[in-house]
Amino acid sequence: MLIIDGDYPMAIGALEAGRDLRLSIEEVRRAEAIPSMFKWPDDGTMATLPEMRKAKIAVALVKIAVCVKKPGHIHGEYRSRESAHAAGRGHLAYYQLLQTEGESRILDTSSKFTSHMSKWEEVDNYDDLPVGMVIGMEGADSISWPEQVHEWYDEGLRVISLSHYGVSYYSHGTGTGTDGGLTPLGKPLLREMEKLGIILDVTHTSDQSVREELELFNGPVLASHQNCRTLVPGERQQPDDILLEVIRRGGVIGASMDTWMLNKHHSIDWELLRIKRRPVYASELITLEDLVDHMDHVCQLAGNSKHAAIGGDTDGQGGSDGAPDDVDTVADYQKIADILSHRGYSSTDVENIMYKNWQRFFEKWLP
Repeated sequence: MLIIDGDYPMAIGALEAGRDLRLSIEEVRRAEAIPSMFKWPDDGTMATLPEMRKAKIAVALVKIAVCVKKPGHIHGEYRSRESAHAAGRGHLAYYQLLQTEGESRILDTSSKFTSHMSKWEEVDNYDDLPVGMVIGMEGADSISWPEQVHEWYDEGLRVISLSHYGVSYYSHGTGTGTDGGLTPLGKPLLREMEKLGIILDVTHTSDQSVREELELFNGPVLASHQNCRTLVPGERQQPDDILLEVIRRGGVIGASMDTWMLNKHHSIDWELLRIKRRPVYASELITLEDLVDHMDHVCQLAGNSKHAAIGGDTDGQGGSDGAPDDVDTVADYQKIADILSHRGYSSTDVENIMYKNWQRFFEKWLP
């Protein structure tokens, strides 16, 4: 069965970790190490372009993911809006070059998305097909001022979350609690996004910020990799009222593979996550059954299977060491279909969750 992955911060692995993601998964995993600030080793890499084809991943929402370090928070790779902008441009250039080389196809319009999916649905062997990519931005620090988003749109950017970790230039995000809201720049950015038809991603954003976003923004909304606080405590997950509003507005909610977002027994502790993630949020404690619990919860909230999906945070969550125990590479995402079937989901429901919900959403909302 085909898959659409709602979150793959691919450029981080390529640029920050120095991985050649055109190679097989085996070649990347055994490559000679190079000096890097990236904290997850190559031998746990879950995705490369050949592995995505093997996994039948027709499309991924790939991310430009750059943060400016703010006082009081450990996360952030850059110290100025200028360097963040330049780094984000580098992520974008990487995706554009992959398209030039024939490895991928940037799907920035509805018609491109539809024709790309038709090609994948017509064949059984995907080795020679480009992988589809919708370009998103995880945290908007690469956008130097709100009106600059028009330049990014012209280059193919179609999805934006205002924050990632800490307080971005536009809103409070993960690790800041649930109460902080939009900054003074948040409202004008949302206004420009709405003019352009850019999709708002509410992932990694504080509860108060999301509620303010949904009050101000009338455009399309999704949650690319966002699990359910009802099942797992912690402010990184979202409460039911926010999930219900995303559903009401026709959005799709991708379930994330992060073990620390799937462990029912431990609320997320940012200090623990930094110093001893492995023993507290160990992969062995989590399986894909736990992931499917979150998909099922979204389906129960919606009363149907039209809003749950995969949002892997693939290789952004620690690679295989930070994924459920029964996931080694993205090829194991196919196991989700069997779990859903065993729980009584129909073939139509399974197809919705594996790829058709994302397909319908992007075909509707891309220009």
